[in-house]
Amino acid sequence: MAADVHKIVEAVWRMESAKIIAVLARMLRDVGQAEELAQDALVMALERWPDTGVPDQPAAWLTTVARNRALDVLRRRQLHQEKEGELTYEIEGVLQDAAPNLDAAVADALENDIGDDLLRLVFVACHPVLPTDGRVALTLRMLGGLGTGEIARAFLVPEATVAQRIVRAKRTLAEAKVPFEAPRAHELAERLASVLQVVYLIYNEGYSASAGADWMRPALCEEALRLGRILAELAPDEPEVHGLVALMEIQSSRARARVGPKGEPILLLEQDRARWDQLLIRRGLAALARAERTGRGLGSYGVQAAIAACHARARLAADTDWQRIAALYDALAQLTPSPVVELNRAVALAMAFGPEAGLEVVDGLMDVAALKHYHLLPSVRGDFLSKLGRRDEARHEFERAAQLTQNERERALLLARAAAQ
Repeated sequence: MAADVHKIVEAVWRMESAKIIAVLARMLRDVGQAEELAQDALVMALERWPDTGVPDQPAAWLTTVARNRALDVLRRRQLHQEKEGELTYEIEGVLQDAAPNLDAAVADALENDIGDDLLRLVFVACHPVLPTDGRVALTLRMLGGLGTGEIARAFLVPEATVAQRIVRAKRTLAEAKVPFEAPRAHELAERLASVLQVVYLIYNEGYSASAGADWMRPALCEEALRLGRILAELAPDEPEVHGLVALMEIQSSRARARVGPKGEPILLLEQDRARWDQLLIRRGLAALARAERTGRGLGSYGVQAAIAACHARARLAADTDWQRIAALYDALAQLTPSPVVELNRAVALAMAFGPEAGLEVVDGLMDVAALKHYHLLPSVRGDFLSKLGRRDEARHEFERAAQLTQNERERALLLARAAAQ
């Protein structure tokens, strides 16, 4: 019985923790303290619910307990204020909607302004003042509801490392006096870009794990997609939000087909497309259409989603419109020029116009410092050389790629391709 209750508590926490922290952060103007008080409410639920039973409105119970703790903090702050009355208005305003009983009125009150609170929390957790690893860890902790152990396992780093990143991130936010508010109009583009980058990084690590024994980490993909869907509701007029959601939905549709029965990778052109999730594809195409309907043009994520849509619409690999994909990569290279985009463009060119066209682009990337240790560069080059019949050179490239990758599944795949030359 206690084990069942603990599972319920964990499920409720995963779904509701971000909302609870957001409410408390609005009250306290301190994200770190808000998370601590929310955790206190979680501990209290784990202690009490096995004896008292799960309340009818578990999210309301957790939020009310946490809010009451926050009110205690505000009262203590008031006692220490040199100027009496500075916090009186704030406390009294909060007290008015902090009913002590868990009835329908409380449940309704808990929803007041929750969208705005969540949006503020998203922008705080992904604030550019934080380093990227700090943003990722804090976002997964506060918005994904993941514990430090789960985050550490997902990124294959020690739990202490993740804990330190989260502590440093909270300290940095406090020291920088980052306000708990959505950015002003002139700051929105930069701040939104930071938010979307974090979600994109989380998703990419789940979709193609950079290291370890697994080809994919589905839990990270699910968290990123969940965060993206929340953002799409909170920022419905931002095309790049819908573009990123579209990209993740469509990419996620291939998850079952990307991994074989023993966990081995299955590359795109070899996948059984009957196993692609058509519901996710429809959701992705709908999100892409929403991005296009804003009339503000597709950004980087939207163009990547359009590329993914080309694959999704092709029932057979042979039906793929590679010329359109190559044109979309040309557009992406204009929007966000980078060596990795060029490498992907080379693949599209090779598929559309022959391996020689792709090899010409790849050979121009061989001396790019950013790709020096990037395993996909020799992997792609090896593929082109193999198709051109230059098998000894192809074998060398696949072996070099295998040495560079830190993912065990990918290394096995590359060594197998080397041996097949």
